[in-house]
Amino acid sequence: MKSNKKAMKRLVSGVVISSIAITAAGCGNNKAPEASNGGGAAQGPVELSIMLPAFKPTFPKDGSPVVAELEKFTNSKIHLEWVPDSSYADKINITLASGKLPTIMVIKDKTASFINAARSGAFWEVGPYLKDYPNLSKANSIVLNNISVDGKVYGIYRARPLGRNGIVYRKEWLDNLGMQEPKTIDDFYNMLKAFTTKDPDKNGKNDTYGMVISKYNGPFEIMQTWFGVPNKWGEDASGKLVPAHATPEYLEALKFFKKLYDEKLINADFAVMDSNKWTDPIVNGQAGVMVDVTDNAARIDDKIHLALQQAGKDQKDKYFMDILGSVSGPKGNRALPTSGYAGMVAISKSTVKTEAELRQVLNFLDKLNETEAQNLGFNGIEGKHYKKVEGGIEPTKDTALMDQEVSGLNQMFMGIPENRYLEVVQTPVRKKSNDVQKANESIVVPNPAEPLVSNVYAQKGPQLDNIINDARTKFIVGQIDEAGFKAAVELWKKSGGDDYVKEINDLYAASKKK
Repeated sequence: MKSNKKAMKRLVSGVVISSIAITAAGCGNNKAPEASNGGGAAQGPVELSIMLPAFKPTFPKDGSPVVAELEKFTNSKIHLEWVPDSSYADKINITLASGKLPTIMVIKDKTASFINAARSGAFWEVGPYLKDYPNLSKANSIVLNNISVDGKVYGIYRARPLGRNGIVYRKEWLDNLGMQEPKTIDDFYNMLKAFTTKDPDKNGKNDTYGMVISKYNGPFEIMQTWFGVPNKWGEDASGKLVPAHATPEYLEALKFFKKLYDEKLINADFAVMDSNKWTDPIVNGQAGVMVDVTDNAARIDDKIHLALQQAGKDQKDKYFMDILGSVSGPKGNRALPTSGYAGMVAISKSTVKTEAELRQVLNFLDKLNETEAQNLGFNGIEGKHYKKVEGGIEPTKDTALMDQEVSGLNQMFMGIPENRYLEVVQTPVRKKSNDVQKANESIVVPNPAEPLVSNVYAQKGPQLDNIINDARTKFIVGQIDEAGFKAAVELWKKSGGDDYVKEINDLYAASKKK
């Protein structure tokens, strides 16, 4: 047990150091001359196609105002290939299978298909080149290790706060019911129950429910962490790694989720709900809680204000949402971390054929990390999409304009070594989100297998994941019982799971010897 604790302490320290390094390194603008790229800048605009996810039906078109300004700043000609987020994983697989890749692809997850493509030479190994660029050279080594495949870096990570996950809820509902902020899992359940049964909006109607969940698996993975479930993999008493679903805590969490479903405290259609519409029930006053990234609170608050404003009922100084980092479970307060990154941007070898071309693309990506480029990608054009005010910026209230010209462009940005764009004025909700994310860093549960690359998972990952995810959904909605779930776990083992566990443990043991 002593070695187990020491290993976990080392991992927690590593991920916290990673977060500090991402947010604190390089406070200056660090603007570099055009040719400061280890290979010389392109003489004319470099032509780029970029595939990225769209979270809204409207998005910036090629040549639209902000895109045009980015092109000027980076000396490029950009073609954006937008793909709906709900079908992005499928599109990635189809594109990789076709062999016809865009210049740059936003890779949201280190999936089996991406790993196979990287190993087969679909993407440039960029690790050796990063040192030649003023911003990319400051990439965090721990996060680079997390995204690596066989020790090689095939993309540039999109930096994210480690403690970003939490609970977002309608504060005025809790106030209306005279309840206190939940501290424990039981308190959390009681809040959902009250939001469903006690008329929290005081409209005299039975038209609310506790928590909205979409088909995205994140909320379950965040909540199960409260119960003591490890982050994908955890060490047992002997120091061996076991998958999360094989722990007794996982089954306890499943029973809790089923209870929420049976008592109608969550939406019945969670398994098929489009993640693009996930916040709608909270904005519309139907649901009171969302378990996801804490910065959703400010976005939801803004949408509520906009809806009230359009109805002539805005309450400008009122804030509707509040935030919690976690609630206490059997092992105290625990939070599911990010990996210090949310996917990466990868450069295609089929389109970018020479080292000279690669350096042009890397120069483009490096310049996206400059203050001016980040401001454009996140905020738009000053005077049109935002105005500077004391303490930050104030975005335009014209959400249609933002959707058409700005929203979504941030998906191709990396934030290395840090986010340099102007922040929206720190409302209490935004400040609370930042504070919670920082506080969560001390309670995050690391995944000890994060940097390990399994050949078994590369071949069978989607199939293995689907077995467990389908069994979880079926258990929650009552289509299978505990015996049925255990049968699914046995199927997982026979379908390659046993080989996966053995391989991960072999890789883990080898990594400790390095």
